[in-house]
Amino acid sequence: MLVERFPQNPLITPADVPPSRPDYEVVGAFNAGATIYNGQVILLLRVAERPVDKPADEQVAPILNPETGQIEYFRKKDADPDVEIPDSRSFYYKGSMYLTSISHLRIARSDDGVNFTVDPAPAVFPETDYETFGLEDPRITKIGEIYYIVYKVVSENGICTGLLKTLDFVEFERMGIIFCPENIDVVLFPEKIGGKFFALTRPVPMHLGPRGIWLASSDDAVQWGNHKPLILPREGLFDGGKTGGSCVPIRTEKGWLEIYHGSDETDKYSLAGALLDLNDPSKVIARSKRPLMSPEAEYEVKGFYGNVVFACGAITRDDGTVTIYYGASDEFTAAANTTIDKIISTME
Repeated sequence: MLVERFPQNPLITPADVPPSRPDYEVVGAFNAGATIYNGQVILLLRVAERPVDKPADEQVAPILNPETGQIEYFRKKDADPDVEIPDSRSFYYKGSMYLTSISHLRIARSDDGVNFTVDPAPAVFPETDYETFGLEDPRITKIGEIYYIVYKVVSENGICTGLLKTLDFVEFERMGIIFCPENIDVVLFPEKIGGKFFALTRPVPMHLGPRGIWLASSDDAVQWGNHKPLILPREGLFDGGKTGGSCVPIRTEKGWLEIYHGSDETDKYSLAGALLDLNDPSKVIARSKRPLMSPEAEYEVKGFYGNVVFACGAITRDDGTVTIYYGASDEFTAAANTTIDKIISTME
């Protein structure tokens, strides 16, 4: 087996997370960034919640009013001819997209990496004009004493990538938008290379070009440039639809090991690996020829949006063990163990 799913999976379910307000219900606790802080495993969860009293025949989008800090609601009847409902996560009205839930970031803590206690309140809640539809999919990279958190910010302006910094997971400093719409699935490398920060990004072209992983560099982690395509979809394979960065790259003797996600033409999401040159990460040394992990367990196949395994964080041990914390079906947080050698074996 390439991966060993935790028998306790799913580790965190929506029922384990108290909603941010009494009239809401949590519908997803998933896609968590992962790190070690003060000897504990810290997960920064994406928590999606929605109003409890939503009428059965109506679509409701909770939207932050950044001027008042209050959540307001955009409501449309399902029978409205201008309403389109592609799935449970969103709806369209006159061509504009709205989300049926609003997400924030919440901390879960564990001494053993298996049993987690979820903080009772959000760590980071939507505040700005660029966050009115919510915060999503954080990745945590520690460089020196600073924890850098890249995350998706969603609003009527589009889907951007924002940057947070923290020293203690109590106070979070917003550094602003670092990639404009639509450039997502951003992952920072855990050290500077040649004096520069590097990031994996995923621009989303509207007309020409594949949806795949690019590389960018920066002097300060805020202003980015030198964009280059890197790990692109491969027609007919498990990652033939699109690719995106998942976990913080792992330094190995053979190169930077990136665990990335890829979807096929049916939108089934799998995880795989790629090796990048240690001194020049724009060079791809090797890449998985078969998935490291695909949806198989019931909680991965069925859920809020099924047939998805989607990782935003992993913990690497000194013995080469890698624990991947991943979102299952856009609803649960689960985990699986593998090793650096097993990930590299998929490239043979």
